[in-house]
Amino acid sequence: MTRKSLTARILKTFAFTALLAFNFAGVFAQSIPTDDANISNGKSLFDANCKACHSVENKLVGPALKNVYDRTPSVEWIFSFVRNSQKVIKGGDEYAVALYNEYNKTEMTSFDSFSDEEILDILSFIKNETDNPAVVEVAVADSGDASQNNEAVSSTYLNVIVVGLIVVLALIFVVLILITTVLTKYVNNKDGLDDIDKEVVNQSFSLGATLTSKPFMFLAVFLFTAIVFKVVINGLFSVGVQMGYQPTQPIAFSHQIHAGQYEIDCNYCHTGVMKSKNANIPSPNICMNCHSAITKGTNTGEDEIKKIYAAIENDQPIEWVRIHNLPDLSYFNHSQHVNVGGVECQTCHGPIEEMDVVKQQSLLTMGWCVDCHRNTELNTKDNKYYDKLVELHKEDSDKALTVEDNGGLECAKCHY
Repeated sequence: MTRKSLTARILKTFAFTALLAFNFAGVFAQSIPTDDANISNGKSLFDANCKACHSVENKLVGPALKNVYDRTPSVEWIFSFVRNSQKVIKGGDEYAVALYNEYNKTEMTSFDSFSDEEILDILSFIKNETDNPAVVEVAVADSGDASQNNEAVSSTYLNVIVVGLIVVLALIFVVLILITTVLTKYVNNKDGLDDIDKEVVNQSFSLGATLTSKPFMFLAVFLFTAIVFKVVINGLFSVGVQMGYQPTQPIAFSHQIHAGQYEIDCNYCHTGVMKSKNANIPSPNICMNCHSAITKGTNTGEDEIKKIYAAIENDQPIEWVRIHNLPDLSYFNHSQHVNVGGVECQTCHGPIEEMDVVKQQSLLTMGWCVDCHRNTELNTKDNKYYDKLVELHKEDSDKALTVEDNGGLECAKCHY
């Protein structure tokens, strides 16, 4: 075999291998579902499980996932790595070991409960984001912005109106005094007035006599009693109400940074909210899924994150201060409201993603809960469980079916 023919054969082999790899990547990408339903389900799964450590476009705790289906060896490899990355790494897989070392030997959480279809749905969301990157719109500042000018004109206009009304009232008061003075002089100069009429016309105001008069005393006692009664009632209604309660926590954890800036899904840390009565407070191990790689906080530097390491090293729990408390006589189930009812966390806890230090946003009183049950409509769409109930409800009412109509105000629902 000549050198020329050998070279030609090597080039053909290389070209065939490259074409095969290219076609394989194309087949793999084509096998990812592209239906809207798959993409939507993939987004939900990604937000709930992956978003804390991964982004499509940017590196976070883990690598950016853009075109991940073209970079990895095979779809079976992705399935295995997602379900148990450590098993793949310990098996000596070169790509997995290189990835593990590149990202400071950070262990990826194992998602062994994910099915093939769910992983493919996540890939479909990633592919959709890769093929259709978000366009960032840059807002151009304009000193002559119409909305700002309108707001300034409106504010000035209102101030002018208020000042004008005050001036008008002052003028009316002055005019009334002048009219009273003129009429008094006119009546005094008029003939035919007896002494009693003149006494009425010229009587002077006496503050002491007014304060000791029976009508004034009655009014004063009535107002004092009403104010005291109102204060007592307000005090009784506030017993056990901790609205606005905002204790200092042992670690300066910011929901504004985690849930707001980095958009970490609440379910990622509060794992019991979808399946348990309690939302549960995350353990330090969950914190370490990210903070084994992230050692410096956005606002607090390294000191606060070191407290997580200390808790793990000393085998001591972090003593978080509970904020939202219900009395022992009340039963509340998170999974019933969040998983079944589809209630958003912010409905009860307020804009948690904007809070540096969490506080109790809502009253959490019986009346507050009852009002919610009376006004919240049940989502009965595509749920055969409610079909008969909806049919019976329509026979008696033309209003929407609410939690109250489903027995939401029965005493035993909350007081078992």
